[in-house]
Amino acid sequence: MTAVGIDAIEIRTGRLKLDLPGTFAPAQGEDPEKYTKGLGLNASSFPDSYEDIVTMGANAAHRLMERKGLTPEDVGRIDVATESAFDNSKPVSTYVAGCLEQVFDGDFHHANKGERKFACVAATQAVDDAYNWIRAGRSRGKAAIVIATDTALYARDDPGEATQGAGAVAMLITEDPNLVEISAEQGYGSADETDFLKPQQQFPSVDGKRSMQVYLARMREAVEDFESVAGATHPDDYAYIPYHTPFPGMVRKAGLLGYRHMIRDTSVEDDLADEIGRQPRREAFDDDEAYEEAIREYVDALAETEHYQEWYAATVEPTLEISREVGNWYTGSVHIARASALRDAYEKDVDLEGQRMLVGSYGSGAQAEVHAETVREGWREEVEAMNVDEQLDRRYELSFEEYEEIHDAHNHDVDSDVEELTTPDSEFVFDGWGRMGERQYRYVE
Repeated sequence: MTAVGIDAIEIRTGRLKLDLPGTFAPAQGEDPEKYTKGLGLNASSFPDSYEDIVTMGANAAHRLMERKGLTPEDVGRIDVATESAFDNSKPVSTYVAGCLEQVFDGDFHHANKGERKFACVAATQAVDDAYNWIRAGRSRGKAAIVIATDTALYARDDPGEATQGAGAVAMLITEDPNLVEISAEQGYGSADETDFLKPQQQFPSVDGKRSMQVYLARMREAVEDFESVAGATHPDDYAYIPYHTPFPGMVRKAGLLGYRHMIRDTSVEDDLADEIGRQPRREAFDDDEAYEEAIREYVDALAETEHYQEWYAATVEPTLEISREVGNWYTGSVHIARASALRDAYEKDVDLEGQRMLVGSYGSGAQAEVHAETVREGWREEVEAMNVDEQLDRRYELSFEEYEEIHDAHNHDVDSDVEELTTPDSEFVFDGWGRMGERQYRYVE
């Protein structure tokens, strides 16, 4: 069976940067460590006044196509996943295709286009769609482009404001990929939940405590479902485990609970027994409350062990490095976690070919999806070609007053005219409104 997976990835950050401990925390009268140690964030990326989900997605896809030598005729589908769409009928993918047709010869008239919505898990679902399209023999030898693009803004003074971010990830899905092969086995955890939603509104309504609980519960279900078809997971099986990362502090909890699950009934649990005991078993307790308290105590002790800390530092911590500098990208979050892991291996000169990653995606509302990915022979060249570090370095650093202005510029309920803070260069930009109220775009040389 021919391998199908991600052949290449391109990342596009917003052109602006908000320093959380240095600029945001003082203005809010907060301790900077609330952000750096609590949330695990250093900075957020924001779009300039001429940027939005279309420009960021189109710019990522443009670089992807140019780098891979693709023309529109080579692309059989374009799928966009976003929580930031501005039209309930016309998909963002059509805008992206229209942008790309300004710079490439030919058109995408025979490419299937769509838009996926299921909170932050939608881009993984779109990757699944492309995978299945190729597997079903319907691709005619063409590739799919999947784009995750979001402007993840919260209302001013909302508790989630510090986790904001904006950017896009474009992924090329093909047969015989250079980067990673995606496993046929998947696991799901899904339930009707109300933890994060946007009922006809731009800024989300969030129950933060509930959202954390739902995230962990659905992720556990997804891992168990994955194991039912792929076999038991073990901490030593995976070089990296990229999680959905709304903020790195949330992943710390997910990583710890995932590790506890994977070591159950293994030699690792046996090795730790003298230090912290064995994991509590439900049958040993008279009621759920006592059992759950014993589990909490075990998890707290597990977090302090050298076994766990070394595993987390090697397997999960490296997946968070890009997220620390850009904030939450909603649909793109797990995909920048993957890119961060691969970048870490490249920088450390790790021989990653043939090794596996376990990827845990999540979307509020709620659904988690878990699958494995095997790193392919051409991964080094693909990672080397990414320019995310250059983009991070070139961002314009906002003052707090400029941050307030740019937040208003992207607030649909505020009529503001904000001058651009950076100069567009070889990129797509928002270019005003059309006769039916549609957003228009042009390419700036």
